[in-house]
Amino acid sequence: MYPLGSSIRMHLFGKSHGGCVGCILENIPSGISISIDELNEEMDLRRPKDGIGTPRKEDDAVEIISGVNGLVTNGLPITMIIRNRNTDSSKYDDIAAIPRPGHADLPAMIKWKEHDIRGGGQFSGRLTAPIVAAGSIAKQMLSRDNIKIAAFARSIGNVADDGIRNIGDAFASRAYATRACTADLNIRMRDEIINASKDSDSVGGVVECIVTGLPIGFGGIWFDSLDSVLAKAVFGIPAVKGIEFGGGFGLAGMRGSESNDQYHFDNGIKALTNNMGGIVGGMSDGMPIVFRTVFKPTPSISKEQRSVDISANKDTVISVKGRHDPCIVPRAVAVVEAVTALVLADVSSEEGRR
Repeated sequence: MYPLGSSIRMHLFGKSHGGCVGCILENIPSGISISIDELNEEMDLRRPKDGIGTPRKEDDAVEIISGVNGLVTNGLPITMIIRNRNTDSSKYDDIAAIPRPGHADLPAMIKWKEHDIRGGGQFSGRLTAPIVAAGSIAKQMLSRDNIKIAAFARSIGNVADDGIRNIGDAFASRAYATRACTADLNIRMRDEIINASKDSDSVGGVVECIVTGLPIGFGGIWFDSLDSVLAKAVFGIPAVKGIEFGGGFGLAGMRGSESNDQYHFDNGIKALTNNMGGIVGGMSDGMPIVFRTVFKPTPSISKEQRSVDISANKDTVISVKGRHDPCIVPRAVAVVEAVTALVLADVSSEEGRR
C-alpha cells in the first residue's frame, strides 16, 4: 500500500487491471455525516468525457465497506473499494518486454523482474479514483470550517487561459468537459485535444488550484511547511512534472518591492497582492492558496516511437495500442483537488493536536 499523510492517513492499494482499486482512510473523527451525492459528484468529475477521454468506461461505484454506520463515521478506519469491471489486457501481450517511452515501465522492469505492465499496473492513473473518493470525505470535513478547494484547467497544449481567476471561476469549470473556466476556452481546449488524438499523439497542460478559508498561521515550517507538504503530495499524482505557488518562477524576474505582498487592514489583515500564493514561511497568510501543477502529455500514444526489447537485448519500435486518454488534464483537476483536501485535512488534524 502507498500512504499519504501523518495524522489523517490514506493508504492506497490496487492496480489498473486487478480486481479493484481502493484506499483505507485512518483517523477520521467519528460523527461526520458523509454525503454520497457529493462523493458521486466528485467521482463523475474524474470520469473520461466523450471525445477527449479514454474509451474505457468504468462505473466507479464506491463501496464503503468499513468505518461508517449509516453514512456517519464511527472513528474506525474507512475502507473504500472501486471494482475494475472493464479491463482489456490483450493489447499488452506484444509489448510485455518493451518499455513504453514516458512510462514507468523501464525502471519498474529493471527493478522488479515480475513487473506487470498491463494498464500501467500500480503506476496507473486508475489509482486516482480512490484518491478522489477519499478526497471527497476530506472536503466534507474541511467544509465544516468553511475551507473551500477548487481547481481548473489553466492550459491544455498550446491553449492557455490568461485571465485572472478566483475560486468562483474554478467552481464554474465543473460545467465544462475540459475543466476550462469559459465556454470559449472549453471549445479551444477540446479542439487541441482532438487534434492531437487525430495525429496519434497527446497533449499535457497545467491545473491551477485555489483554496480559501485557511486562517493566518495555518501550516508548519521547514520540512513541515504547508507548501512543501502540498508539493510532495501533488508530485505523487501520476504525470505531474512541476509545481509553482503564487507568482512561481515569475518571481525570479521581480524585485522585492514588486514581489512582496504588502498588508493593510480590511475587516482584518489582508494583503494587497498574492504573489506568494497565500503561503509565507510555510504558513498561510490568510490570502487564497494558489498553485499550479504541470502535467506531461499522456505517454501512451499510437504514434511509432523508438524503444528496446529487454528480452532480446535489441533496439525496436513501439506503437501503443489500447484505450488511453489523449490528455489527462481534464480528469486530473479532480485529483489535484482531492490530494489538496487530504493534505489540508491532515494538517488541520495536526494543528488541533498542538
